[in-house]
Amino acid sequence: MNSTLNPSNDIDALSALPQAEFVARLADIFEHSPWIPERAWAARPFASIDALHAAMLAVLDGAGDAEKLGLICAHPELAGKEAAAGTLTAASTGEQRGAGLDQCSADELARLRSLNAAYRERFGFPFVIAVKGLSRYQILDAIEARLANDRDTEFRTCLAQIGRIARFRLDALAGAAR
Repeated sequence: MNSTLNPSNDIDALSALPQAEFVARLADIFEHSPWIPERAWAARPFASIDALHAAMLAVLDGAGDAEKLGLICAHPELAGKEAAAGTLTAASTGEQRGAGLDQCSADELARLRSLNAAYRERFGFPFVIAVKGLSRYQILDAIEARLANDRDTEFRTCLAQIGRIARFRLDALAGAAR
């Protein structure tokens, strides 16, 4: 994240920013998708972090399926090639580390990569889950369980998880513990 926000004071300052600065401050909230804060800017002023999050989710809800798919596909695979190459965003790196994905045994890593590949093959996009508060074991179980879903269910589930990730990132930006 670019900086932190004091939720009680800085939401007004954030709301007052010109669009380019607003987008720059919130560019990391939705993975590689600055179009969401760019469009949410029009809903200013925001009374709270909750209102800002709701405005960004409204932008996402109003987006077309192609944009939504692009957002899902902007997310890296868990412990995937981006993690191995060290090219994850700072937020994704911290989130995956917090879930212990950087501590997988060779067997766990092989299982995770196999499940990621099966998921992508079945649905055409990467598995997305808000990993905060989850262990790597819970994540592995979730991928396995979600492989039984149909594509539409998974598409909606990924978007809901992205909304959770965005909220966690907003809270981190605001310095709020949730």
